[in-house]
Amino acid sequence: MSTTHVGLPTKMEATKSSKQNCCNPVKKPGPVSIDHVLLALRETREERDLRIRSLFSFFDSENVGYLDCAQIEKGLCALQIPSGYKYAKELFRVCDANRDGRVDYHEFRRYMDDKELELYRIFQAIDVEHNGCISPEGLWDSLVKAGIEIKDEELARFVEHVDKDNDGIIMFEEWRDFLLLYPHEATIENIYHHWERVCLVDIGEQAVIPEGISKHIKRSNYFIAGGIAGAASRTATAPLDRLKVLLQIQKTDARIREAIKLIWKQGGVRGFFRGNGLNIVKVAPESAIKFYAYELFKNAIGENMGEDKADIGTTVRLFAGGMAGAVAQASIYPLDLVKTRLQTYTSQAGVAVPRLGTLTKDILVHEGPRAFYKGLFPSLLGIIPYAGIDLAAYETLKDLSRTYILQDAEPGPLVQLGCGTISGALGATCVYPLQVVRTRMQAERARTSMSGVFRRTISEEGYRALYKGLLPNLLKVVPAASITYMVYEAMKKSLELD
Repeated sequence: MSTTHVGLPTKMEATKSSKQNCCNPVKKPGPVSIDHVLLALRETREERDLRIRSLFSFFDSENVGYLDCAQIEKGLCALQIPSGYKYAKELFRVCDANRDGRVDYHEFRRYMDDKELELYRIFQAIDVEHNGCISPEGLWDSLVKAGIEIKDEELARFVEHVDKDNDGIIMFEEWRDFLLLYPHEATIENIYHHWERVCLVDIGEQAVIPEGISKHIKRSNYFIAGGIAGAASRTATAPLDRLKVLLQIQKTDARIREAIKLIWKQGGVRGFFRGNGLNIVKVAPESAIKFYAYELFKNAIGENMGEDKADIGTTVRLFAGGMAGAVAQASIYPLDLVKTRLQTYTSQAGVAVPRLGTLTKDILVHEGPRAFYKGLFPSLLGIIPYAGIDLAAYETLKDLSRTYILQDAEPGPLVQLGCGTISGALGATCVYPLQVVRTRMQAERARTSMSGVFRRTISEEGYRALYKGLLPNLLKVVPAASITYMVYEAMKKSLELD
Protein backbone atom coordinates (compact mmCIF):
# COMPACT_ATOMS: atom_id res chain seq x y z
CA MET A 1 0.00 0.00 0.00
CA SER A 2 1.47 3.33 -0.97
CA THR A 3 0.90 6.84 0.25
CA THR A 4 -0.98 9.03 -2.20
CA HIS A 5 0.26 12.48 -3.10
CA VAL A 6 -1.77 15.12 -1.34
CA GLY A 7 -0.92 18.38 -3.11
CA LEU A 8 -4.00 18.01 -5.29
CA PRO A 9 -6.50 15.20 -5.76
CA THR A 10 -5.50 15.35 -9.45
CA LYS A 11 -1.91 16.15 -10.37
CA MET A 12 -0.99 19.14 -12.47
CA GLU A 13 0.62 18.50 -15.85
CA ALA A 14 3.01 21.41 -15.60
CA THR A 15 5.42 19.49 -13.40
CA LYS A 16 7.03 17.25 -16.01
CA SER A 17 8.08 20.11 -18.21
CA SER A 18 9.46 21.94 -15.19
CA LYS A 19 11.92 19.14 -14.49
CA GLN A 20 13.62 19.84 -17.77
CA ASN A 21 14.42 23.37 -16.61
CA CYS A 22 15.20 22.91 -12.93
CA CYS A 23 16.07 26.09 -11.14
CA ASN A 24 15.82 27.28 -7.61
CA PRO A 25 14.19 30.72 -7.42
CA VAL A 26 16.16 31.46 -4.24
CA LYS A 27 19.83 31.64 -5.19
CA LYS A 28 21.20 32.15 -1.70
CA PRO A 29 20.07 31.48 1.90
CA GLY A 30 17.63 34.01 3.27
CA PRO A 31 13.93 34.70 3.83
CA VAL A 32 11.52 32.90 1.54
CA SER A 33 7.93 33.76 0.70
CA ILE A 34 4.91 32.22 -0.97
CA ASP A 35 6.14 33.79 -4.21
CA HIS A 36 9.19 31.55 -4.07
CA VAL A 37 6.93 28.54 -3.47
CA LEU A 38 4.80 29.49 -6.46
CA LEU A 39 7.87 29.74 -8.68
CA ALA A 40 9.14 26.36 -7.50
CA LEU A 41 5.74 24.77 -8.20
CA ARG A 42 5.19 26.66 -11.47
CA GLU A 43 1.81 27.71 -10.09
CA THR A 44 -0.15 30.93 -10.19
CA ARG A 45 -1.81 32.21 -7.02
CA GLU A 46 -5.19 31.29 -8.50
CA GLU A 47 -4.04 27.74 -9.20
CA ARG A 48 -2.65 27.40 -5.69
CA ASP A 49 -5.87 28.76 -4.16
CA LEU A 50 -7.84 26.20 -6.16
CA ARG A 51 -5.52 23.38 -5.10
CA ILE A 52 -5.83 24.20 -1.39
CA ARG A 53 -9.60 24.73 -1.65
CA SER A 54 -9.90 21.36 -3.41
CA LEU A 55 -7.92 19.62 -0.69
CA PHE A 56 -10.08 21.23 2.02
CA SER A 57 -13.21 20.09 0.18
CA PHE A 58 -11.73 16.61 -0.09
CA PHE A 59 -11.54 16.41 3.72
CA ASP A 60 -14.89 18.22 4.13
CA SER A 61 -16.75 15.46 2.28
CA GLU A 62 -20.06 16.38 3.96
CA ASN A 63 -19.69 20.03 2.93
CA VAL A 64 -20.27 21.43 6.43
CA GLY A 65 -17.68 24.19 6.01
CA TYR A 66 -15.25 23.01 8.69
CA LEU A 67 -13.21 19.96 9.69
CA ASP A 68 -13.14 18.00 12.92
CA CYS A 69 -10.71 15.30 13.96
CA ALA A 70 -12.95 12.51 12.63
CA GLN A 71 -13.12 14.13 9.18
CA ILE A 72 -9.35 14.52 9.05
CA GLU A 73 -8.86 10.89 10.05
CA LYS A 74 -11.37 9.80 7.44
CA GLY A 75 -9.58 11.87 4.80
CA LEU A 76 -6.21 10.37 5.69
CA CYS A 77 -7.70 6.90 5.34
CA ALA A 78 -9.12 7.87 1.94
CA LEU A 79 -5.62 8.97 0.93
CA GLN A 80 -4.46 5.42 1.81
CA ILE A 81 -2.28 6.61 4.66
CA PRO A 82 -2.12 3.54 6.92
CA SER A 83 -3.32 3.87 10.49
CA GLY A 84 0.11 2.90 11.82
CA TYR A 85 1.48 6.32 10.99
CA LYS A 86 -1.53 8.60 10.68
CA TYR A 87 -1.27 11.94 12.42
CA ALA A 88 -4.94 12.89 12.53
CA LYS A 89 -4.98 14.20 16.11
CA GLU A 90 -1.69 16.06 15.71
CA LEU A 91 -2.71 17.53 12.35
CA PHE A 92 -6.04 18.65 13.80
CA ARG A 93 -4.33 20.24 16.82
CA VAL A 94 -1.86 22.16 14.66
CA CYS A 95 -4.59 23.41 12.29
CA ASP A 96 -7.05 24.40 15.03
CA ALA A 97 -5.38 27.72 15.81
CA ASN A 98 -8.18 29.21 17.96
CA ARG A 99 -8.82 25.95 19.88
CA ASP A 100 -12.55 25.92 19.22
CA GLY A 101 -12.62 22.22 18.29
CA ARG A 102 -13.04 22.76 14.55
CA VAL A 103 -10.86 23.80 11.62
CA ASP A 104 -12.35 26.27 9.16
CA TYR A 105 -10.92 27.02 5.73
CA HIS A 106 -8.90 30.02 6.90
CA GLU A 107 -7.17 27.92 9.59
CA PHE A 108 -6.56 25.15 7.06
CA ARG A 109 -5.16 27.68 4.59
CA ARG A 110 -2.87 29.13 7.26
CA TYR A 111 -1.49 25.66 7.98
CA MET A 112 -0.88 25.08 4.27
CA ASP A 113 0.93 28.41 3.91
CA ASP A 114 3.14 27.75 6.93
CA LYS A 115 3.85 24.12 6.00
CA GLU A 116 4.74 24.83 2.36
CA LEU A 117 7.09 27.62 3.45
CA GLU A 118 8.69 25.30 6.00
CA LEU A 119 9.08 22.53 3.44
CA TYR A 120 10.55 24.93 0.90
CA ARG A 121 13.13 26.19 3.41
CA ILE A 122 14.46 22.70 4.09
CA PHE A 123 14.21 21.86 0.37
CA GLN A 124 16.36 24.92 -0.32
CA ALA A 125 18.83 23.90 2.41
CA ILE A 126 19.26 20.45 0.85
CA ASP A 127 19.46 21.83 -2.70
CA VAL A 128 22.77 23.56 -2.00
CA GLU A 129 23.61 23.93 -5.71
CA HIS A 130 20.27 25.67 -6.36
CA ASN A 131 19.24 23.31 -9.15
CA GLY A 132 15.58 23.38 -8.16
CA CYS A 133 15.64 19.68 -7.31
CA ILE A 134 17.10 17.30 -4.73
CA SER A 135 19.58 14.78 -6.04
CA PRO A 136 20.37 11.55 -4.18
CA GLU A 137 23.84 12.92 -3.46
CA GLY A 138 22.44 16.14 -1.97
CA LEU A 139 20.00 14.19 0.19
CA TRP A 140 22.76 11.88 1.38
CA ASP A 141 24.96 14.86 2.34
CA SER A 142 22.14 16.38 4.40
CA LEU A 143 21.47 13.09 6.18
CA VAL A 144 25.15 12.69 7.04
CA LYS A 145 25.33 16.26 8.40
CA ALA A 146 22.36 15.41 10.64
CA GLY A 147 24.20 12.36 11.98
CA ILE A 148 22.11 9.81 10.08
CA GLU A 149 23.84 6.71 8.77
CA ILE A 150 22.18 5.36 5.65
CA LYS A 151 23.31 2.78 3.11
CA ASP A 152 23.07 3.21 -0.64
CA GLU A 153 20.11 0.85 -0.96
CA GLU A 154 18.21 2.68 1.78
CA LEU A 155 18.92 6.01 0.10
CA ALA A 156 17.66 4.57 -3.20
CA ARG A 157 14.42 3.44 -1.52
CA PHE A 158 14.02 6.86 0.10
CA VAL A 159 14.39 8.68 -3.23
CA GLU A 160 12.23 6.14 -5.05
CA HIS A 161 9.42 6.55 -2.55
CA VAL A 162 9.29 10.34 -2.92
CA ASP A 163 10.20 10.53 -6.63
CA LYS A 164 6.86 9.53 -8.11
CA ASP A 165 7.82 9.86 -11.80
CA ASN A 166 11.03 7.85 -11.30
CA ASP A 167 13.45 10.25 -12.99
CA GLY A 168 16.01 9.97 -10.18
CA ILE A 169 15.55 13.42 -8.64
CA ILE A 170 13.03 14.97 -6.28
CA MET A 171 11.19 18.09 -7.36
CA PHE A 172 9.66 20.42 -4.79
CA GLU A 173 6.14 19.31 -5.72
CA GLU A 174 7.05 15.71 -4.90
CA TRP A 175 8.79 16.81 -1.71
CA ARG A 176 5.73 18.85 -0.73
CA ASP A 177 3.30 16.03 -1.49
CA PHE A 178 5.29 13.61 0.65
CA LEU A 179 5.29 15.89 3.72
CA LEU A 180 2.35 18.28 3.37
CA LEU A 181 0.17 16.53 5.96
CA TYR A 182 3.04 15.72 8.31
CA PRO A 183 2.21 17.97 11.32
CA HIS A 184 5.54 17.81 13.14
CA GLU A 185 8.53 20.06 12.53
CA ALA A 186 10.18 19.19 9.21
CA THR A 187 13.77 18.63 10.33
CA ILE A 188 15.88 16.23 8.31
CA GLU A 189 15.84 13.72 11.19
CA ASN A 190 12.05 13.91 11.58
CA ILE A 191 11.65 13.48 7.82
CA TYR A 192 13.84 10.39 7.94
CA HIS A 193 11.81 9.01 10.87
CA HIS A 194 8.66 9.63 8.84
CA TRP A 195 10.06 7.80 5.84
CA GLU A 196 11.13 4.87 8.04
CA ARG A 197 7.56 4.45 9.25
CA VAL A 198 6.22 4.73 5.71
CA CYS A 199 8.81 2.25 4.49
CA LEU A 200 7.85 -0.36 7.06
CA VAL A 201 4.32 -0.43 5.64
CA ASP A 202 5.01 0.38 2.02
CA ILE A 203 7.23 -2.54 1.03
CA GLY A 204 4.63 -5.20 1.82
CA GLU A 205 5.78 -8.81 1.93
CA GLN A 206 9.39 -7.76 1.51
CA ALA A 207 9.21 -5.71 4.71
CA VAL A 208 12.55 -5.10 6.35
CA ILE A 209 13.42 -2.60 9.01
CA PRO A 210 15.86 -0.02 7.62
CA GLU A 211 19.17 -0.36 9.44
CA GLY A 212 19.09 3.35 10.11
CA ILE A 213 16.14 2.82 12.44
CA SER A 214 18.49 1.52 15.10
CA LYS A 215 21.75 3.32 14.44
CA HIS A 216 21.16 6.45 12.37
CA ILE A 217 21.51 8.90 15.27
CA LYS A 218 24.96 9.89 16.49
CA ARG A 219 24.11 8.62 19.91
CA SER A 220 27.25 10.04 21.46
CA ASN A 221 25.61 13.45 20.97
CA TYR A 222 23.05 12.56 23.63
CA PHE A 223 25.90 11.86 26.06
CA ILE A 224 27.51 15.19 25.21
CA ALA A 225 24.26 17.15 25.61
CA GLY A 226 23.29 15.50 28.89
CA GLY A 227 26.82 15.62 30.31
CA ILE A 228 27.36 19.31 29.65
CA ALA A 229 23.92 20.17 31.04
CA GLY A 230 24.46 18.17 34.25
CA ALA A 231 27.98 19.46 34.87
CA ALA A 232 26.94 23.09 34.40
CA SER A 233 24.03 22.86 36.83
CA ARG A 234 25.90 21.00 39.60
CA THR A 235 28.87 23.37 39.50
CA ALA A 236 26.55 26.34 39.95
CA THR A 237 24.86 24.77 42.97
CA ALA A 238 27.81 22.99 44.65
CA PRO A 239 27.73 25.09 47.89
CA LEU A 240 24.05 24.28 48.44
CA ASP A 241 24.72 20.59 47.83
CA ARG A 242 27.46 20.51 50.49
CA LEU A 243 25.18 22.33 52.95
CA LYS A 244 22.31 19.92 52.28
CA VAL A 245 24.45 16.83 52.91
CA LEU A 246 25.76 18.16 56.23
CA LEU A 247 22.25 18.98 57.44
CA GLN A 248 20.98 15.52 56.44
CA ILE A 249 23.46 13.69 58.68
CA GLN A 250 23.10 15.94 61.75
CA LYS A 251 21.57 14.09 64.68
CA THR A 252 20.75 17.25 66.62
CA ASP A 253 18.52 20.10 65.49
CA ALA A 254 19.73 21.03 62.03
CA ARG A 255 20.49 24.74 61.83
CA ILE A 256 21.64 26.23 58.56
CA ARG A 257 23.71 29.01 60.16
CA GLU A 258 25.77 26.58 62.27
CA ALA A 259 26.34 24.31 59.28
CA ILE A 260 27.59 27.25 57.20
CA LYS A 261 29.97 28.29 60.00
CA LEU A 262 31.31 24.72 60.23
CA ILE A 263 31.96 24.54 56.49
CA TRP A 264 33.74 27.91 56.56
CA LYS A 265 35.82 26.93 59.60
CA GLN A 266 36.99 23.68 58.02
CA GLY A 267 37.88 24.98 54.58
CA GLY A 268 36.91 28.57 53.89
CA VAL A 269 35.46 29.26 50.46
CA ARG A 270 36.96 26.07 49.07
CA GLY A 271 35.11 24.14 51.73
CA PHE A 272 31.79 24.92 50.06
CA PHE A 273 33.07 23.23 46.91
CA ARG A 274 34.50 20.12 48.56
CA GLY A 275 33.63 17.16 46.37
CA ASN A 276 32.64 19.35 43.45
CA GLY A 277 35.31 17.90 41.16
CA LEU A 278 34.06 14.40 41.86
CA ASN A 279 30.50 15.67 41.53
CA ILE A 280 31.26 16.85 37.98
CA VAL A 281 32.94 13.56 37.15
CA LYS A 282 29.91 11.77 38.57
CA VAL A 283 27.10 13.88 37.25
CA ALA A 284 28.34 14.21 33.68
CA PRO A 285 27.96 10.48 32.88
CA GLU A 286 24.89 10.25 35.14
CA SER A 287 23.03 13.02 33.32
CA ALA A 288 24.21 11.80 29.95
CA ILE A 289 23.09 8.22 30.64
CA LYS A 290 19.76 9.44 32.08
CA PHE A 291 18.84 11.61 29.12
CA TYR A 292 20.14 9.11 26.56
CA ALA A 293 18.33 6.21 28.20
CA TYR A 294 15.18 8.35 28.40
CA GLU A 295 15.32 9.00 24.64
CA LEU A 296 15.89 5.29 23.99
CA PHE A 297 13.02 4.22 26.25
CA LYS A 298 10.69 6.78 24.62
CA ASN A 299 11.68 5.61 21.14
CA ALA A 300 11.34 1.93 22.02
CA ILE A 301 7.97 2.38 23.71
CA GLY A 302 6.71 4.67 20.93
CA GLU A 303 7.67 2.17 18.25
CA ASN A 304 6.08 -0.68 20.21
CA MET A 305 2.87 1.33 20.57
CA GLY A 306 2.96 2.47 16.94
CA GLU A 307 3.18 6.12 17.95
CA ASP A 308 5.65 8.96 17.62
CA LYS A 309 7.86 9.39 20.70
CA ALA A 310 6.39 12.88 21.16
CA ASP A 311 2.88 11.41 21.55
CA ILE A 312 3.31 8.56 24.04
CA GLY A 313 1.48 10.28 26.90
CA THR A 314 2.31 11.29 30.46
CA THR A 315 2.07 7.81 32.04
CA VAL A 316 4.53 6.29 29.61
CA ARG A 317 6.83 9.29 30.00
CA LEU A 318 6.75 8.69 33.76
CA PHE A 319 7.80 5.07 33.27
CA ALA A 320 10.50 5.96 30.73
CA GLY A 321 11.87 8.69 32.99
CA GLY A 322 11.92 6.42 36.02
CA MET A 323 13.70 3.61 34.20
CA ALA A 324 16.23 6.05 32.77
CA GLY A 325 16.91 7.46 36.23
CA ALA A 326 17.39 4.00 37.72
CA VAL A 327 19.84 2.95 35.01
CA ALA A 328 21.85 6.15 35.43
CA GLN A 329 21.95 6.02 39.24
CA ALA A 330 23.01 2.37 39.40
CA SER A 331 25.78 3.00 36.86
CA ILE A 332 27.56 5.69 38.87
CA TYR A 333 26.57 4.84 42.45
CA PRO A 334 30.07 4.07 43.82
CA LEU A 335 31.15 7.59 42.81
CA ASP A 336 28.16 9.01 44.65
CA LEU A 337 29.08 7.20 47.85
CA VAL A 338 32.69 8.40 47.72
CA LYS A 339 31.45 11.96 47.11
CA THR A 340 29.24 11.77 50.22
CA ARG A 341 32.11 10.46 52.35
CA LEU A 342 34.31 13.29 51.09
CA GLN A 343 31.68 15.93 51.85
CA THR A 344 30.94 14.59 55.35
CA TYR A 345 34.56 14.05 56.36
CA THR A 346 35.26 16.02 59.52
CA SER A 347 38.75 17.47 59.29
CA GLN A 348 40.61 18.44 62.46
CA ALA A 349 42.74 21.55 62.77
CA GLY A 350 45.95 21.12 60.77
CA VAL A 351 44.77 17.80 59.27
CA ALA A 352 44.13 17.82 55.53
CA VAL A 353 41.16 16.15 53.92
CA PRO A 354 42.32 12.78 52.52
CA ARG A 355 42.92 12.47 48.81
CA LEU A 356 40.30 10.78 46.70
CA GLY A 357 42.43 7.70 46.09
CA THR A 358 43.27 7.33 49.77
CA LEU A 359 39.63 7.64 50.80
CA THR A 360 38.51 5.11 48.20
CA LYS A 361 41.21 2.63 49.24
CA ASP A 362 40.25 3.05 52.90
CA ILE A 363 36.60 2.18 52.15
CA LEU A 364 37.63 -0.85 50.11
CA VAL A 365 40.06 -2.21 52.72
CA HIS A 366 38.02 -1.63 55.88
CA GLU A 367 34.46 -2.11 54.62
CA GLY A 368 34.76 -4.23 51.49
CA PRO A 369 33.51 -3.70 47.93
CA ARG A 370 29.85 -3.97 48.98
CA ALA A 371 30.25 -0.75 50.93
CA PHE A 372 30.33 1.21 47.67
CA TYR A 373 26.66 0.33 47.23
CA LYS A 374 25.39 1.32 50.67
CA GLY A 375 22.07 3.09 50.30
CA LEU A 376 21.54 1.93 46.72
CA PHE A 377 18.08 0.54 47.43
CA PRO A 378 16.55 3.74 48.86
CA SER A 379 18.43 5.62 46.15
CA LEU A 380 16.70 3.59 43.45
CA LEU A 381 13.37 3.87 45.23
CA GLY A 382 13.83 7.62 45.20
CA ILE A 383 15.38 8.13 41.79
CA ILE A 384 12.67 6.25 39.88
CA PRO A 385 9.75 8.47 40.97
CA TYR A 386 11.97 11.58 41.02
CA ALA A 387 13.24 11.10 37.49
CA GLY A 388 9.78 10.08 36.32
CA ILE A 389 7.98 13.04 37.90
CA ASP A 390 10.75 15.47 36.95
CA LEU A 391 11.10 14.55 33.28
CA ALA A 392 7.42 13.82 32.66
CA ALA A 393 6.28 17.01 34.36
CA TYR A 394 8.82 19.06 32.42
CA GLU A 395 7.80 17.74 29.00
CA THR A 396 4.11 17.91 29.88
CA LEU A 397 4.43 21.51 31.07
CA LYS A 398 6.38 22.35 27.92
CA ASP A 399 3.69 20.77 25.74
CA LEU A 400 0.93 22.61 27.65
CA SER A 401 2.74 25.92 27.27
CA ARG A 402 3.19 25.30 23.56
CA THR A 403 -0.48 24.42 23.12
CA TYR A 404 -2.30 26.89 25.37
CA ILE A 405 0.10 29.80 25.88
CA LEU A 406 2.43 30.00 22.90
CA GLN A 407 -0.07 28.90 20.21
CA ASP A 408 2.20 26.14 18.84
CA ALA A 409 5.34 28.28 18.97
CA GLU A 410 8.45 26.73 20.52
CA PRO A 411 8.96 27.59 24.24
CA GLY A 412 11.67 30.16 24.85
CA PRO A 413 14.27 30.18 27.64
CA LEU A 414 11.96 31.79 30.22
CA VAL A 415 9.22 29.19 29.67
CA GLN A 416 11.80 26.41 29.85
CA LEU A 417 13.10 27.91 33.09
CA GLY A 418 9.61 27.89 34.63
CA CYS A 419 8.93 24.33 33.52
CA GLY A 420 12.26 23.11 34.89
CA THR A 421 11.73 24.93 38.18
CA ILE A 422 8.31 23.43 38.85
CA SER A 423 9.17 19.90 37.74
CA GLY A 424 12.45 19.85 39.69
CA ALA A 425 10.90 21.10 42.92
CA LEU A 426 7.97 18.69 42.66
CA GLY A 427 10.16 15.65 42.06
CA ALA A 428 12.65 16.50 44.81
CA THR A 429 10.04 17.13 47.51
CA CYS A 430 8.19 13.88 46.85
CA VAL A 431 11.22 11.66 47.43
CA TYR A 432 13.22 13.69 49.97
CA PRO A 433 12.88 11.29 52.97
CA LEU A 434 14.53 8.59 50.88
CA GLN A 435 17.38 10.97 50.11
CA VAL A 436 17.98 11.54 53.85
CA VAL A 437 18.04 7.80 54.54
CA ARG A 438 20.39 7.19 51.60
CA THR A 439 22.84 9.90 52.73
CA ARG A 440 22.93 8.55 56.29
CA MET A 441 23.57 5.01 55.05
CA GLN A 442 26.37 6.27 52.80
CA ALA A 443 28.01 8.29 55.58
CA GLU A 444 28.00 5.53 58.23
CA ARG A 445 30.86 3.06 58.32
CA ALA A 446 28.83 0.45 60.19
CA ARG A 447 26.66 -1.93 58.21
CA THR A 448 23.08 -0.65 58.23
CA SER A 449 19.76 -1.36 56.55
CA MET A 450 17.24 1.04 55.08
CA SER A 451 14.48 0.03 57.49
CA GLY A 452 16.87 0.29 60.44
CA VAL A 453 17.92 3.85 59.53
CA PHE A 454 14.27 4.79 59.04
CA ARG A 455 13.23 3.47 62.45
CA ARG A 456 16.21 4.95 64.27
CA THR A 457 15.78 8.36 62.67
CA ILE A 458 12.08 8.55 63.49
CA SER A 459 12.42 7.21 67.05
CA GLU A 460 15.39 9.42 68.02
CA GLU A 461 14.67 12.59 66.05
CA GLY A 462 11.03 12.44 64.93
CA TYR A 463 9.42 12.57 61.51
CA ARG A 464 10.72 16.09 60.86
CA ALA A 465 14.23 14.66 60.68
CA LEU A 466 13.31 13.05 57.38
CA TYR A 467 13.15 16.55 55.90
CA LYS A 468 16.41 17.92 57.31
CA GLY A 469 18.13 20.00 54.65
CA LEU A 470 15.00 20.32 52.51
CA LEU A 471 15.30 24.11 52.19
CA PRO A 472 18.84 24.16 50.74
CA ASN A 473 17.88 21.14 48.64
CA LEU A 474 14.99 23.06 47.07
CA LEU A 475 17.18 26.12 46.68
CA LYS A 476 19.65 23.80 44.93
CA VAL A 477 17.34 21.68 42.84
CA VAL A 478 15.29 24.53 41.41
CA PRO A 479 18.18 26.29 39.63
CA ALA A 480 19.90 22.94 39.01
CA ALA A 481 16.89 21.51 37.19
CA SER A 482 16.29 24.73 35.29
CA ILE A 483 19.91 25.09 34.18
CA THR A 484 20.11 21.41 33.27
CA TYR A 485 17.08 21.46 31.02
CA MET A 486 17.87 24.80 29.42
CA VAL A 487 21.41 23.70 28.56
CA TYR A 488 20.13 20.29 27.43
CA GLU A 489 17.54 21.83 25.11
CA ALA A 490 20.15 24.20 23.68
CA MET A 491 22.60 21.33 23.15
CA LYS A 492 19.95 19.16 21.48
CA LYS A 493 19.24 21.92 18.99
CA SER A 494 22.89 22.67 18.33
CA LEU A 495 23.63 18.95 17.88
CA GLU A 496 20.46 18.51 15.77
CA LEU A 497 18.94 15.89 18.06
CA ASP A 498 15.37 17.24 17.76
